[in-house]
Amino acid sequence: MKTPPRLQSLLEEGLIDTVVRQLMSGKEATVFVVRQGERTLCAKVYKEAQQRSFRQAVDYTENRRTRNSRQARAMAKGSRFGREATEAAWQSAEVDALRKLSAAGVRVPTPYQFLDGVLLMDLISDAEGNAAPRLNDVQFTPEEARRHHATLIGEVVRMLCAGVIHGDLSEFNILLAATVEGETQPVIIDLPQAVDAAGNNHASRMLLRDVGNLRRFFGQFAPDLKATQYAGEIWHLYSQGELGTDTVLTGRFEPELASVDLAAILREIEAAEAEEMARLARLADSP
Repeated sequence: MKTPPRLQSLLEEGLIDTVVRQLMSGKEATVFVVRQGERTLCAKVYKEAQQRSFRQAVDYTENRRTRNSRQARAMAKGSRFGREATEAAWQSAEVDALRKLSAAGVRVPTPYQFLDGVLLMDLISDAEGNAAPRLNDVQFTPEEARRHHATLIGEVVRMLCAGVIHGDLSEFNILLAATVEGETQPVIIDLPQAVDAAGNNHASRMLLRDVGNLRRFFGQFAPDLKATQYAGEIWHLYSQGELGTDTVLTGRFEPELASVDLAAILREIEAAEAEEMARLARLADSP
């Protein structure tokens, strides 16, 4: 296999020793299995903006921090420097989110190094040491579906308590990893679009969509999950300052009646349609 140029620089710097193989190619990056001494890691090589199919929508990048006001102005104007700064901010957002969430105890890959658009992090593996499967590639019993759904609801809460919402959570970016106890546990990946829960005006909508995706997927195996209302309950508790990592959730929630924001509803419909088209495209590409 020909070594990609950006991985070649990591080889020359001695940050990795061997590129084993390509693991997958996604909408914003290509991932490789690499060796670093005795450790097997994965190297996520981010694609250039023009090569990505995932849009850096303003909904996701709203209120992200920049280094200084000059950078912020350039990003707003869309100058060459601004586009480069936007690209760097997009890539570093995942690194920042992984570090924050890893420190908060969320089940995400541990990041080790970020250099020249390449992120080195843990390779999430199955019991045989191979790359762990995505949820989409696994069939579950009703009991397994309920268990993993409950685990992931807990992870969403832990993320929210750390101030982060995934923003694109689905069965395609959750891996099923082996544990030392011989069980399996979900691990959340792909966070370049992660949003600031407190500083993004679209945060509640994104949380509802993330949790709704979990309900839809696991509801295929355990239909009783389709009636749960965890998203509304979680956001209500969070907005009231009453959500903690040990909060006991019921899955029941009755929203208060309020005036309808038609524009927001239309945006959500458009986002859902785009997500469904992307989901069907990924299914078509799956072996």
